[in-house]
Amino acid sequence: MHKVAIVGRPNVGKSSLFNRLVGRREAVVADFPGVTRDAKEGLMMYQNHRIILIDTGGLWSGDEWEQAIREKAEWAMEGAQSVIFVTDPREGLSAADYEVADWLRKLGKPVIVAANKIDSPKHETYLADLWGLGFGDPVALSAEHARGLDDLLDRVMEHMPEDTEDVPDIAPIRISFIGRPNVGKSSLLNALTGTERVIVADQPGTTRDSVDVEWDYSGQRFVLVDTAGIRKRPDTSIEEYAIERSKTAIERSDVIWLVVNASEIGDHELKLANLSYESGKPVIVVVNKWDLVPDEELKRTERELNEKLHHIAYAPRVYTSAINDYGIHDMLAEAMKLYEKWQSRVPTSELNRWLGIWTMKQRMPNFHGKSLRMYFMTQVETAPPTFAVFCNRADFVTRAYEGFLMNRIREDLGMAGVPVRLKWKEKGPYKKGKKGGDDEE
Repeated sequence: MHKVAIVGRPNVGKSSLFNRLVGRREAVVADFPGVTRDAKEGLMMYQNHRIILIDTGGLWSGDEWEQAIREKAEWAMEGAQSVIFVTDPREGLSAADYEVADWLRKLGKPVIVAANKIDSPKHETYLADLWGLGFGDPVALSAEHARGLDDLLDRVMEHMPEDTEDVPDIAPIRISFIGRPNVGKSSLLNALTGTERVIVADQPGTTRDSVDVEWDYSGQRFVLVDTAGIRKRPDTSIEEYAIERSKTAIERSDVIWLVVNASEIGDHELKLANLSYESGKPVIVVVNKWDLVPDEELKRTERELNEKLHHIAYAPRVYTSAINDYGIHDMLAEAMKLYEKWQSRVPTSELNRWLGIWTMKQRMPNFHGKSLRMYFMTQVETAPPTFAVFCNRADFVTRAYEGFLMNRIREDLGMAGVPVRLKWKEKGPYKKGKKGGDDEE
């Protein structure tokens, strides 16, 4: 698969160009610099070629993140066939632009200079200065108005080798890290992949957008998604947008890792777990920084965790430490197990055999002498497993009885930890609108 990196100084429109090329709003865009810090991947198609496009943070930013952003940009260059160097010629070349150009020359990659924000031909007079960067003819474009994109991609394709790769048909498993700021989501992702893929810092709010990392482990493809920390009350509009992006990451995921700090668990974690579970995604509670709990406090801390996480007792739990890799492989093993259950299908004959057993274990609801009757059950969907139960009166189903049935499905059918959906379908005389239908059955 081909790989192309997008680089440039802060606030020249790199993320806007990235979003335009991948065809959706993948990266956070704002009118002030420093929004993008990590290298963010996106997949695009052009002339039947699959291209991994990588958006990077603003280089030579002059702030505390400058070195970390440059290191992630250098990572993005590894294996890249070409580099798109984004500039804003309407503002003129700055010292940072020349610093980026010198840095790119040392890396020795083919460079295409993209002159962004050239909204019409009359603005092309601004291009003259860009020849001084030493990378040849710049490409005039406007990411905002989708102008000049084909010209840019045609230049990119000049540096692509012949595509002989067999693209696997099997979609990767998407797993997202969610949680409060500074619980160690980025550290866990780096520990799991064995790379320094995302920026890690002690201060909360380091990750400001969801970051997709493609990873292959023992022949299985994964997309690991590091999301921005979700606060109860975001402080800025960027945080609010990042929270929405985290919620979108949950919707697009197959499995969720809810990362918590053993000493900082409250209602917020329960809300995040319920948000994930309501979206139909399996949730694994990852108790990080377990190495910081003293040995004499382990049992007490675990008891407190059981109390605090009582409402999401359905979710499997893994104890980890990103610092010493403790529990890292358990995270992956549990995710694979839940993913398989989430995709599983139960034969109708087996379901109805169990349905007979369940109806004997628990008396069905009864209203004014008329009882709920269940005729048969079948699975209608996977991911999450969804079951249709055909009955005489759907309005007789109580929340308690539905909970009992869902618990039996999870325990007896090996779906512990997996969200289950029930759909109640009426059939028989009542369905046909006959009076006294329940008495006639």
